[in-house]
Amino acid sequence: MLQSLLVFVGAAFLVAMVPGPSTAVIVRESVRSGRRAGVAVMLGNEIGVLLWGAAAVFGLSALLLASRIAYDVMRVAGAVFLIWMGARALWRARREGAPAGEEDVPAPAVSRGRLFRLGVLTNAANPKAGVFAVSFLPQFVPHGVAVPPMLALLVVVWALVDVAWYLGVIWLAGRAGRLLRGPRVRRRMEQVSGVVLVGLGVRLVTDSR
Repeated sequence: MLQSLLVFVGAAFLVAMVPGPSTAVIVRESVRSGRRAGVAVMLGNEIGVLLWGAAAVFGLSALLLASRIAYDVMRVAGAVFLIWMGARALWRARREGAPAGEEDVPAPAVSRGRLFRLGVLTNAANPKAGVFAVSFLPQFVPHGVAVPPMLALLVVVWALVDVAWYLGVIWLAGRAGRLLRGPRVRRRMEQVSGVVLVGLGVRLVTDSR
């Protein structure tokens, strides 16, 4: 079992390193509002991971694999959410602008609760996380081991690996945000994150299973 866990940790790190909607949102908020904001989004994202994992343990995520309709509904809903977030970021960038002489104006404060919810929703909007949970995790359950408890352990390890990876990402993004303060930089960040989120949403909605 220990060998399976070690292999899973390595695989989970590789998966965490692949950029996705959660990474885009965590980086954006870390640069825009600081590391604490990034951590709030990350914690929400990991609650989403645990929820997908719990669904896998109880067999609910299997519906995404077994039912084309269920998967498509989740896929379209998730795509709409990502495109909405991206469009909102682009609109915010257009409205904010960067008047000369206001380079030191701080970014508007956002409540930690709102950022936490954003993390949960961003993760929940990605049906591929559910497919990953039900198709990837069982591969690391050793023969002869009780499946539900082992899956629950793998889900917790998955979340901890995510936390370890994103803490490094948040630290770097927060440092970049401190070095690149100002309305113009925030505006560019909103534009870039908006385009990325819209692109991810379009990719999700057009993605064949």
